[in-house]
Amino acid sequence: MIVVVDERATVTEGYVSWFSREGISACGLTSGEFESWVSAVSESDMRSVEAVLLGECGNRSVLAKTIRRRSTVAAIIAMNENRSLEETLDLFSVGVDDVVRKPIHVREIIARVKAIRRRASGAADFTDVGEMRVFFDGRDPEVKGEVLQLPRRERRILEYLVSNRGCRINKTQIFNSVYGLFSEDIDENVVESHISKLRKRLRHRLGYDPIDSKRYLGYRLVVDAASDKRVEAGESSSFAQDGDDLIDRSELFAKDLVG
Repeated sequence: MIVVVDERATVTEGYVSWFSREGISACGLTSGEFESWVSAVSESDMRSVEAVLLGECGNRSVLAKTIRRRSTVAAIIAMNENRSLEETLDLFSVGVDDVVRKPIHVREIIARVKAIRRRASGAADFTDVGEMRVFFDGRDPEVKGEVLQLPRRERRILEYLVSNRGCRINKTQIFNSVYGLFSEDIDENVVESHISKLRKRLRHRLGYDPIDSKRYLGYRLVVDAASDKRVEAGESSSFAQDGDDLIDRSELFAKDLVG
């Protein structure tokens, strides 16, 4: 989710609408609303924030410091109306990751956010997980070397699971990441429907279900389970073959005794 902070409702509403068209959840807040929210929000909800855009507001330096105290991964981008070297240097000194001049297209903002987060994590544009290659630049994943076309929400859920692989993620965390923290008009249970469809598509391609779910605990990517199953199957097959060989040898031994 991307949070747009600006005192003008026309600006925040415009950016939220443009981000939505690109499949990115976003919300708009005034500086006062944002300062109250970011100071009280839980750590799990804060992890759902990919970036904060600081537009026209008088206390941007204070807000940037507050954001950086609450999150080390959220990208902070300041949007300036006019060029000011002194202001730009001040913003960088308080933790802002990038300063851009308006007007700027939301696609460029999205690209800058991804670049900032990629540099911060040292990650590439994609992650290989088992037989899947999952991208983080809007492309559909590749499964066994072939592109698997996914609806936008399902692709975002898969990206979130891959980003947090090894951890169990609950339904609320997935919802906040995909739909945003302030989507009160959407039922949180829609996540279950998206994940059910995603699991079917992945199971069809992979031959197994890579998403483990536990009631009340949430979801976890378990791609390694495939290799475990193959090992178990191989062991069972080997054991069965050893048993067959033993039976064959017993029969031959019995024939020799009779002969």
